[in-house]
Amino acid sequence: MLVAEILKDKGDAVYAIGPEMPLGEACGELDRLRVGALIVCDRDKVVGVLSERDVVKAVARDGQPALGRPVSAYMTREVIFAAPGETVAILMGRMTDRRIRHLPVLRDGRLAGVISIGDVVKCQIAEATQEAESLRTYIAG
Repeated sequence: MLVAEILKDKGDAVYAIGPEMPLGEACGELDRLRVGALIVCDRDKVVGVLSERDVVKAVARDGQPALGRPVSAYMTREVIFAAPGETVAILMGRMTDRRIRHLPVLRDGRLAGVISIGDVVKCQIAEATQEAESLRTYIAG
């Protein structure tokens, strides 16, 4: 399955914040939206990703004062992207190798969605289930 197909099923909603948003406010957004990461954008350009892991590291290193500092102080700046034509297998390898759980998707240089490790696992399970059902049908027929 391709990234484009996953986005077609799940939708292209992207939760983005600005780099100057206080970390504490961004934590509130993570909670309110029930997501594990927010894309950090400066105008139309992706400049980072703020994940739950980034928040934990910020608080562990700087304590409570971190919550008043801007997201840009703690976000992951080296953003790894996915493309609509890539396969789930490629994404799984990239996510595993880089130890990341969220990949923004770029289409023609513009943000088109976000794929999470949960989306990838869900897709893998669906494909395995479909394959097993096809084999059952073939054997029974």
